[in-house]
Amino acid sequence: MSSLQDIADRVIAQAKPGEHVEAFVSRDGQTDVRVFEGEVEHFVSAQSEGIGIRVIRDGRTGFAYAGTLDQAAIAEVLAEARDNVEFGTPDEWAGLAAPDGVDVVQQVLWNDQLASLATERKIELAKELERLTLGFDARVRVDDSNYSDAFVESAVANTSGIRRSGRENGCYVSVGTLADDGDETQTGFGFSVGRSPDEFDLAKAAREASDRATRLLGAVKPSSKRLTVVLDPYVAAQFLGIVSSTLNGEAVIKGRSLFKDRVGEQVASPLFTLVDDPTNPSAYSATDIDGEGLAARRNVLIDGGVLHGFVHSSYSGRRAGTTSTGNAVRGGFKSTPGVGCLAMQLQPGARMQADLIADVSDGVLIESVSGMHSGVNPISGDFSTGASGRLISNGQIGGPVREFTIASTLQKMLLDVIEIGNDVDWLPMRAAGVTIVIADMTMSGA
Repeated sequence: MSSLQDIADRVIAQAKPGEHVEAFVSRDGQTDVRVFEGEVEHFVSAQSEGIGIRVIRDGRTGFAYAGTLDQAAIAEVLAEARDNVEFGTPDEWAGLAAPDGVDVVQQVLWNDQLASLATERKIELAKELERLTLGFDARVRVDDSNYSDAFVESAVANTSGIRRSGRENGCYVSVGTLADDGDETQTGFGFSVGRSPDEFDLAKAAREASDRATRLLGAVKPSSKRLTVVLDPYVAAQFLGIVSSTLNGEAVIKGRSLFKDRVGEQVASPLFTLVDDPTNPSAYSATDIDGEGLAARRNVLIDGGVLHGFVHSSYSGRRAGTTSTGNAVRGGFKSTPGVGCLAMQLQPGARMQADLIADVSDGVLIESVSGMHSGVNPISGDFSTGASGRLISNGQIGGPVREFTIASTLQKMLLDVIEIGNDVDWLPMRAAGVTIVIADMTMSGA
């Protein structure tokens, strides 16, 4: 870690009068294993390292990067970033992040056991997950069984006084399934995440993958009607991902969010409290610093249904007349910082999914969706997505249904949330899942 920080420090020490310089240095790697019928079908283990340098002068920004940390190459990158300044468009908001007095929340984000885990063990985990999945139901076949891990080490320094570094790693397993009953085939999936394989629950992942595929066998196209919709945790996490895009400060500035000019208003049910909290170590995407080197922090975005604000980088914060919320994101050393939520979490309720369903007289449990991102307009709020799941009648789970759409608007859906479960599910994405019950949505089928 010190070597990466030293490299960043040496770059900014070369800043010329009138220049603002930032150096972002990173080293990362990943392993992906895919197993089919007990044999390794795909294996990738890759690492990369590099540096990205921003130079800002007179409101113009130049950026360059290199996929090496060779000293001569770094010198060329700095020279190229300086040259690129001349091609930049003047921007009154251009600038670098500056220390804001927020301390880094200490978290255990690095696991030595994972870092030293033998390749053979990674392969065996994928094979074991496949074996377990095949043991639940004779109708189930495994399409693929996977093990994945990743690590990143990074350091950032700039001439405004930022100097921070960090490292983190994590892993997950996943399995895809196919279930046949002679007339049709349905698909399913399951997964488990952790900082190390010791945290995996392979049996749970296998059981869920089997159940998801088999419980949709015999699914029919339902009749169109208005009813209560229950979002399964995995689907709810995708839904929260859509909501997060409307809370992006950059999108708000550009007029691409339905929440523009609505801070302080009731935009959701009083049951709905949404936070972005990368300081929660349970989150798969937990982190201690953002893409500009500011401390990651817990940001309450919607509290009791009231919109509190948006996530910002230092740039979007300046444009919006506020400050960074520690939400700068970047795709490694090859990119400049953007804005994004880091670890979305909905405050859970008090009851499990089965208890919530028991109170639904006429509804549908949505267990998978298709085209959610393309079917939602973050400006108008129009929401329409393909779905499959199981009907609910008088508090009881009924038959499986597929080939239908659920539709409403984001504005109405948020206000119509009538209960939230306590079944928080940490997923390999930037949002945690939890059951959400939404009243009065349109199901369009036969």
